[in-house]
Amino acid sequence: MSLLSWKLHGNGKSISAGEVVSTDERLSWPRTIGVGLQHIAAMFGATFLVPIITGLPPTTTLFFSGIGTLLFLTITKNRVPSYLGSSFAFLAPIAAAVSKGGMSDALGGVVITGVILAIVGLIVRAAGIGWINWMLPPIVTGTIVMVIGLNLAGAAKGNFSKGPGIGILTLGSIALISVISQGFLSRISIFVGLVIGYVVALFMGDVNTDGIKAAKWIAAPHFSSPTFKVSAIVLFLPVVLVLIAENVGHVKAVSAMTGKNLDDQMGMALFADGVSTTLAGIGGGSGTTTYAENIGVMAATRVYSTAAYWIAGLGAIVLSLSPKFGAVLSATPVGALGGVGVALFGMIGVLGARIWIEGKVDFANSTNLLIAASALIIGISDMSWSRGNYTFNGIINATLVAIVGYRVLTAIAKARSTAS
Repeated sequence: MSLLSWKLHGNGKSISAGEVVSTDERLSWPRTIGVGLQHIAAMFGATFLVPIITGLPPTTTLFFSGIGTLLFLTITKNRVPSYLGSSFAFLAPIAAAVSKGGMSDALGGVVITGVILAIVGLIVRAAGIGWINWMLPPIVTGTIVMVIGLNLAGAAKGNFSKGPGIGILTLGSIALISVISQGFLSRISIFVGLVIGYVVALFMGDVNTDGIKAAKWIAAPHFSSPTFKVSAIVLFLPVVLVLIAENVGHVKAVSAMTGKNLDDQMGMALFADGVSTTLAGIGGGSGTTTYAENIGVMAATRVYSTAAYWIAGLGAIVLSLSPKFGAVLSATPVGALGGVGVALFGMIGVLGARIWIEGKVDFANSTNLLIAASALIIGISDMSWSRGNYTFNGIINATLVAIVGYRVLTAIAKARSTAS
């Protein structure tokens, strides 16, 4: 089968009970386009939240999201249906890098993150994934993810305090939508809540529309160049570990859903995400990751066709060509971002706990308990130390404690057990 050809599933119009549309199949093109549009809607909210929060150009991020998705499908030879959207793991290091040296330094960190991830993918391709499972057991991965989310509590508080009324409205809307709605609407509750807060603020006159009026309807995305400073790059190293965990988890989820063994594609999936993230950083966009939101669409539709993801990637590129659209997003009121931050950053933190639960982490084990407890306090309180031009912030130090501390204490415990 060539890269851009798919077998028609049945009559192309329906899916019989107990059947699925496999990765190398498709429905009729109108139906495939419809599923592709669902994938755009699913990724849209989360993909745009990252540039809105960090200050990156939204249309540029969307452009590289679409390009990254098409690259991912090409590199994995259409065997892994996934959409590459903005990764929340970049929020904290981008904010830290911008505060010290500006956005170009942050983009340099994104580029290096992508390069390292691509190299990891090639290593996994050659050596297998066993070493990753050894280095990142659930206790370590869950702790790092939780730290990355909860370390942003201060940023959420700062935005919230600048517009508490809109912040409360936005947060309340997110809560009500997630509780009342079901299915797809529930999965995009954060974005819908943001829209509600935005619209109310607009009617109240709290949105600066000058940039929206001045923006063109059609134009190429705004591209920026990275600069590379070691002091900024080190802030991004923990993100590599999160992206590895996300990609591995998502490929395993897709494998379980499709009934196809995709272990041989694990390395290429990591490599593809690394290439996508590298390109995004070079051009001024945010780093990418495979999206759970789109895995949810596949579960709901039973359509695993990669053809739908080609439609989604191309659609994202087309949408990225409207600066007017990006200006609307860039004008999001700070209070609404505060409400979103309270929910979103907390959810990222809770995802770490979910990893613990699903991995059956035993907190009766003193090593597990001490590593998680110490890393969380270091990360959430942002315990930092500096040497010359280099600052090791709370996330970096917590990551070191989680990875190195766990391996050292585990080795000592095993040695003691063997000796006795």
